[in-house]
Amino acid sequence: MSTAERALALQPSANDRFKEGFGAVLWECMALAVAIHFVVITVWPSMSAADMATRTTTLQTVDLPPEIDIPAPPANIARPAVPIVGDAAISEDLTIPATTFDANPIEQLPLPARASGEADLAAAPHFTPYEVAPKLINRDELMRALLQYYPPLLRDAGIGGTVVMWFYIDTAGRVLRTQVIESSGFPAFDEAAGKVAEQMRFTPALNRDQKIPVWVQLPVVFEILR
Repeated sequence: MSTAERALALQPSANDRFKEGFGAVLWECMALAVAIHFVVITVWPSMSAADMATRTTTLQTVDLPPEIDIPAPPANIARPAVPIVGDAAISEDLTIPATTFDANPIEQLPLPARASGEADLAAAPHFTPYEVAPKLINRDELMRALLQYYPPLLRDAGIGGTVVMWFYIDTAGRVLRTQVIESSGFPAFDEAAGKVAEQMRFTPALNRDQKIPVWVQLPVVFEILR
């Protein structure tokens, strides 16, 4: 073996050089990792765990509205009897005198008789003759009153009703008294109809151009507008 070959054989191989430098590289890497962890722990912001506790709400009892008794449908109404033409004999010589006001001028005719004044007239419904009937003059206010006094439970249930009433209207067109003739079948409707009647305003009834108090019969209708 020549001198060059012996010198080449004595030189360390690449594997030997890697083993000799591996320890130094390992310690350098460990020192670098420790430094990086220290910096991260020192600089990184503090963190806190979120509150994951469950929350419960308090349950409240709700009072159910009372049940509404719906009345049974009305019974079948009997058909009216058919009128029959009578066979009574009427004399052809019968004459009826002409009616004139020459002997009894209108100005001298007495007013319709009343029991004992306007107080007795308002005591109970009865017929009073008149030439011009009262007329409702505040329909818009009446519609608002119907909506205001409509019983909420019946309205939410989609139930309507009609109350037929007597109205006592004075000489100023105000409703002073009411009386139910035909109930709707629901006390709430009957009571509400009385409140609606208090909001009504009429033109006074006239008899020979004189304002008179009268009783009139009118229906108060509660219905759901579709």
